[in-house]
Amino acid sequence: MVTKMRKKSLLDNRIIAALGALLCAALWGTAFPLIKLGYSQLEIAPGDVGSKLLFAGERFTLAGVMVLLFGLIFYRKPLLPGKRDLMPVALLGIVQTTLQYLFAYVGVGMTTATNTSILTGTVSIISVIAAGVLFRSDRLTALKIVGCVVGLTGIAVVNIADFSLNPAYLAGDGVVLLSAFCGAGGNIITKKVTPGRNPTTVTSWQLISGGIILLIVGLLAGGRTDFNAAGAVTLLWLSLVSSVSFLLWTALLQRHPVSRITVFSMLIPIFGAVWSAVLLGEEIFRLENLVSLVLISAGILLVNINFKDKRDEN
Repeated sequence: MVTKMRKKSLLDNRIIAALGALLCAALWGTAFPLIKLGYSQLEIAPGDVGSKLLFAGERFTLAGVMVLLFGLIFYRKPLLPGKRDLMPVALLGIVQTTLQYLFAYVGVGMTTATNTSILTGTVSIISVIAAGVLFRSDRLTALKIVGCVVGLTGIAVVNIADFSLNPAYLAGDGVVLLSAFCGAGGNIITKKVTPGRNPTTVTSWQLISGGIILLIVGLLAGGRTDFNAAGAVTLLWLSLVSSVSFLLWTALLQRHPVSRITVFSMLIPIFGAVWSAVLLGEEIFRLENLVSLVLISAGILLVNINFKDKRDEN
């Protein structure tokens, strides 16, 4: 799976990369309403963490298989990790898929949806700070810090009225924050393990390994998913979204500094609100949504402005 040189790609272009990251955020935004829809279709109760984890495991395992099939068609050969690749890819799968979503699903049941949304938004700022420490060509600057704070403020704007400091939610907030750290850790690990490796292979096997662990945990927790036609279609779409977005995200992180790409994940809640309006009929045309979009967009611009076009070789 390790190659000596990487061929030039359209994804190396900064504008194309920005559009790709934007597409990932838009696709991930569909997950918010569709997961809710899937729970309803499969009659998964709000407190049934085992079934939620099982559903997540099915989603990510199937997504990994989809990426693997794409690789088989595109490269005309099965993409299998070599011995040197097993540990890095497995570690990525555990952190980015298993732990991130395990903590997210457990934490959301212990705190409010509003707190979850705001705390999840910290993934970008954690990623930017960590990248500044670990990668020489992705150095931390005042503009990046200000941009992350402005973007996080944008996320808070649509949620702050319902944000709770109730001590009863403290443990849940901590678990959700652990999920955010795992999401940021996944971005850093992706940047570390993808140089010289095929991003399609990395993506497929990290999703499969992480998804299988979620399947096992969900089953051990007593989870159950009795699929009907509607639930199967929702699962297929969620898996397709995960396969396309994770594959593209991995390829972008391979080619660009972490801060340049991960800051776009701040837009996921905005896209989630848009898709919730389209699919679930929820209200979206509110002043706070517009203010949030402006602030997040400004944050993305600040993180990327005057960015020296260097390639990170770490």
